[in-house]
Order: sequence, then structure tokens, then C-alpha cells
Amino acid sequence: MIDIDISVEAGDWPDEEALRRFAAKALDAALAELAIDEDSELSLLFTDDAHIRVLNREWRGKDKATNVLSFPAFDVAPGDPFPAMLGDIVLARETIVGEAGLEQKPFDHHLVHLIVHGLLHLLGYDHETDEDAEEMEAIERRALARLAIPDPYG
Repeated sequence: MIDIDISVEAGDWPDEEALRRFAAKALDAALAELAIDEDSELSLLFTDDAHIRVLNREWRGKDKATNVLSFPAFDVAPGDPFPAMLGDIVLARETIVGEAGLEQKPFDHHLVHLIVHGLLHLLGYDHETDEDAEEMEAIERRALARLAIPDPYG
């Protein structure tokens, strides 16, 4: 069971109950795919492009908005036991809406995908090498398939 703390800081997001449903779907599918049943906590911050751009510049040295950032509370490798707190996932409304439109996919599908993606980063998965990217994307595809969401990389 993952306890989810939701904060809506900025942006024209759906109401908190809808965001909680999207998050729960994403987390349940990803954890089921990974066969993980551990307790922990994470926070989701729903914000806008302006704020995520500042975070991206400060933490990654990239002065641009991005769709999602993950900030692990602890260093965790895939398969490690969960710490009490996984960390924070930050999502930017304008970028997500824009990408969903360009990719002709429903906003909620893209949002759920990015929450799964952010969670995998908190669990130690990465996509810095081709091999790591293939592993992470395969987990994402299978988790989303559990929710009847088409392959985001197809």
C-alpha cells in the first residue's frame, strides 16, 4: 500500500479526487507488474511549466520545462525493499497537455504513464543507457497494458 500525498500548486489540473484516482491506477498497475506489495509513502506535486523549469534547472542543469521530475527520498535500486518514504514526483500541466495533444492521446493516459514513469525512477530504474531504457519502457508498457492504455512508445 502506497500512501499518496497530493499537492496542487499551480496549473489547471483536474480536482484532487480525480488526480488521486489517476495516481492510484498508475501505482497499482506498476506495483502489480513488478509483483511488489510493500508499504511506503510518496508525494505528487501537480504544478506548471514555470515551476518545473526552475526545478529542472536547479537539479538537472537543464533550463527548460519538462513533463515529470522524480526526487527519490533515498537511493534505491530495483528490487530493494521500500524505504518508509519513496520520494516526490512533480508533474507540469502545460507540458503534459501539449505532449498529449501532439501525440494524439488522451490527457489521462499520458498523465498515468508519467506517474508510472516517475514511480519507476523512485524505485531505481533509469533510462540512461539503451539497455536500461529498454527494461524501464518494457515495465511501463506492461503496467499500462493492465489499464488498457496503448503503448506510449509505439
